[in-house]
Parts: sequence; structure tokens; C-alpha cells
Amino acid sequence: MECTVRWTGAGMSFLAETGSGHLLPMDGSPDGGGRDLAPRPMEVVLAGTGGCTAYDVVLILKRGRHDVRGCEVKLDAERAADDPKVFTRIAMHFVVRGRNLQREAVERAVKLSHEKYCSASAMLAKTAAITTSIEMVDET
Repeated sequence: MECTVRWTGAGMSFLAETGSGHLLPMDGSPDGGGRDLAPRPMEVVLAGTGGCTAYDVVLILKRGRHDVRGCEVKLDAERAADDPKVFTRIAMHFVVRGRNLQREAVERAVKLSHEKYCSASAMLAKTAAITTSIEMVDET
């Protein structure tokens, strides 16, 4: 996996080009010299973690032939007060929509993602206490 991050030359704005050819802008807050034009780099880390675990949950449910129709994960995180300001707490709240989903299957998918498959949350778990909760919406 590769990624190139380039400073745009304006304030604290950066543009990442991923190995798959996609562009991802990042910027800093005005008090740090940025112009608030894009997500902060640590917001991207948190969003990537949410994407990683949501991907796992949907894939696990689909492979189990569950009729999953939607999945979102709301992340609430805290960072250390001092540098390096690592994540110290992350709460993940999953909202999974589908038809006739079994709670046990959704709980299993979240657990497998958290404990086995999501490499992003596995890395962040080295510094952050990660908790998960589940909300299910039946679309029958």
C-alpha cells in the first residue's frame, strides 16, 4: 500500500494521493495555520477506522446471507491532552438496517470486526479504549 501526501503550499493544506489513485484533501484549523477547507488529518484517521469496521460488518453479514440494507457507525473519540495527542477513547455506535436481521448475527459481525478483521481499530486499540454499541432498524 502506498500514499503520497503533498503540501499544497497554501496555509496547512495537504493533498494525499492514494495508491489506488484517489485524492484526499486535508487541512488544519485556522488557529494552526490552516483555512478549514478539508478534514483534519486525525479526523481522516478516525473516519478511516469507521470505514474499515463498517466494511467488515457489512461484508460479514452479506456473506452470512443476512438481508442487510444499511450500516453506519458513529464514532466519538477523545485524544490525549499532550503531544503526541493519540486517541485515548473511541466509542463506536453501529446502526444496522435490514430485513429480519438477527441481533446475534449483528453482534457477532461487530465483534469479529473489532477483534479480528479491522486493522485500523486494532492499531488504535494500542492507545485507545474502544467500546462498541449496536442499534438495529428492521426494514420489513
